[in-house]
Amino acid sequence: MEKVSVFVDVQNIYYTTKQFYNRHFDYNAFWAEVTSNREVVRAIAYAIDRGDEKQKQFQNILRGIGFEVKLKPFIQRRDGSSKGDWDVGITLDVLEYAKTSHVVVLASGDGDFDLLIQKIRKSFDCFVEVYGVAQLTAASLIKSASKFVTIEENLLLRNR
Repeated sequence: MEKVSVFVDVQNIYYTTKQFYNRHFDYNAFWAEVTSNREVVRAIAYAIDRGDEKQKQFQNILRGIGFEVKLKPFIQRRDGSSKGDWDVGITLDVLEYAKTSHVVVLASGDGDFDLLIQKIRKSFDCFVEVYGVAQLTAASLIKSASKFVTIEENLLLRNR
């Protein structure tokens, strides 16, 4: 059985599916797709903690599905901009778990991860599946993946 590690850049997936489809990502459908007939080594969702009750409920849903949820505090700067970047944390975890995984799944459209994907494919001979909204995913990330999966209807929640 293939061993898989799954990493989700929650903010990136939230904003890209919202912007392009005006819909939310279906984490249950995603989990079913990426873990089918595979042994999960690790599954981590990286999110920003605003202390909001609705977000806490969402985080508990992710935990119920099978994800470990890693949180960073939301930082509002004096100039009104905000910060909540998980790139380094995701990179460190991917490098750690790629060693013991046949497949690494990354859900993000962030082109900053292209070098990471190239590195683990070469160093650990991992098959890397990247999930993202095609029109909002960096071309360099798509190119670096072993397989790119476009987030479409089957991975979106219905609007209510």
